[in-house]
Amino acid sequence: MGISEIKKVCFVGAGTMGCYNSLLAGIAGYEAVVYDISQEALNGVASGHEQLGDFLTAMGIFDPESVLRGRKQVRLESDPKEAVKNADLLSESVFEKLELKRQIHRQFDELCPPGTILTTNTSTYMVSEIEDVVGRGDRFAAMHFHLGTLLVDVVAGPRTSAKTMDIITRFVSSMTCVPFTAAKENRGYVFNNLSTGLNCAATALVAEYQENFEDIDRTWVTFHNAFIGPFATMDLIGLNVYYDGVMDMLRHEGDDRSFQLMIDLLQPYVDGGELGIKSGKGFYSYPDPAYGKAEFRADVEPRQDIYTVLANAIIIRAVQLTAAGISEVVDIDKVWMINMKLNSGPFGWLDKKGIDVFLEEIESETRDVLFSKYDRDLVRRYLDPYIKKGQTGTRSGKGFYTYPNPIYETADFLVNPFQPRD
Repeated sequence: MGISEIKKVCFVGAGTMGCYNSLLAGIAGYEAVVYDISQEALNGVASGHEQLGDFLTAMGIFDPESVLRGRKQVRLESDPKEAVKNADLLSESVFEKLELKRQIHRQFDELCPPGTILTTNTSTYMVSEIEDVVGRGDRFAAMHFHLGTLLVDVVAGPRTSAKTMDIITRFVSSMTCVPFTAAKENRGYVFNNLSTGLNCAATALVAEYQENFEDIDRTWVTFHNAFIGPFATMDLIGLNVYYDGVMDMLRHEGDDRSFQLMIDLLQPYVDGGELGIKSGKGFYSYPDPAYGKAEFRADVEPRQDIYTVLANAIIIRAVQLTAAGISEVVDIDKVWMINMKLNSGPFGWLDKKGIDVFLEEIESETRDVLFSKYDRDLVRRYLDPYIKKGQTGTRSGKGFYTYPNPIYETADFLVNPFQPRD
């Protein structure tokens, strides 16, 4: 059931996320228009909807009938004025290039009706880096979707009104999605920060330590009974999208060896046009990738040493986020559990492993590109108080959660997940 304030939504950008977001809106019954300057990109929307629809049904998120009805709600438009005519909401999903996004919002701020809410689907930039180009700052925010999941980051800018945030939040909920707002504006939000830790560790293992990317994916999907691993996920999103995002991180965070390794690994794929699913080849070949075959998990045993590195990289990112006041422990775990469809999150893992054991693992890790001295020092400062109080996790009865019945195992933990608990 749609909300009264939104009837028509314009999606700017006919790439993977524009296709995905417009399909979700169509499934919810909204009139959706996809605009792109490229007719070739518009011509690819139908196949994009088909592939994404198949993915959503395979994941059990929607049934085929709902997806088919949703596709019929979406139309294509190459004229920007026609695309935004009577639009109540605009969602921008162009390439992750700051000046391009600023240019797009400057253009559509002038073209859209006065009451239209403008949103950006950026995965790396902050609202405050874009919103100053529009006059309607009170009606500008981030509405960031995650491909293949129902979590949506809803983030205000410096001028965003409470009314706008309320409308966007209810719009997201009306699509059976889960709106999440972090405590602070933050580059990469919460989930993208966590997944960046996973991806940096995965690519470092391949680029620096000659591990096989299939072994890494196989280990991840086997340990978590997951649908796909980190390299298959990069193929799904688009290797060029990851490349652009990491290049931006390098510009903002300075020299970072793990980011540079990811760039070095992705560069030949991007230069060769091997961008993942959308080009038919990335780390895997499509439409019949190796990870989709039954023997993928059976061929080689998953490796505990690889899994330990991947899990610890995610835990480090989680600690960084809560130490910086970006989000609470419980919400970080909820974000991860919703997006990854798992029954616990990084802080639950940390309790199960043992906070003291975790610190010993990262301090004994000699491969500095995986865990830097800064990472080790930060997590030591943050976790030392727990150890001093004897709160080391599951085996002590208390860590970040209380045991033997932690709240993340309760039936209602992910029901209305970001509403205050009694």
